[in-house]
Amino acid sequence: MKRALLIVDVQNDFCPGGALAVKDGDKAVEVINRLIPRFEVVVASKDWHPAQSVHFDKWPVHCVANTAGADFHPLLQTGNIGQVFRKGTDNKDDGYSAFEATNLSLADYLRERKVEELYVCGLATDYCVKASALDALSLGFRTVVITDAVAAVNARPGDDIRALEEMRNRGVALVSAAEIPE
Repeated sequence: MKRALLIVDVQNDFCPGGALAVKDGDKAVEVINRLIPRFEVVVASKDWHPAQSVHFDKWPVHCVANTAGADFHPLLQTGNIGQVFRKGTDNKDDGYSAFEATNLSLADYLRERKVEELYVCGLATDYCVKASALDALSLGFRTVVITDAVAAVNARPGDDIRALEEMRNRGVALVSAAEIPE
């Protein structure tokens, strides 16, 4: 079964010091970097919001297109990322799921490469990781979330646990990085 790694939104604004920092978001980068060489297909998503967006009615302004906050975390090893999928590009759209990308279809990209199994990691567990994983599952991909390669916003304490439980209950497999075969 051909597998791929999806790195969700490991961007400066979601890491410590960023506009919408996720606690320990930068710690996921270390694990992700160790995972990248294990996959033939590696893709990533980026929040890529316009400066004016309804999304910012709910959240602080973050990951505005072409800003330093929208750049990948500087320690993320991006050399093996085959394609970056930009989401949230419409001023009327939240764009939580990587499958909502507007520059290219993630589902088509994966299918063209005969991917059947998608491993998901990145930021944030309770929003974009969850939305991406559930969309992948609904599109027929066997979906796995790497629990030690994600971090959550936790707007409400325990949102991370609830998100993981919801994903597992809907059919997403949950594994640690150590459980992923080389």
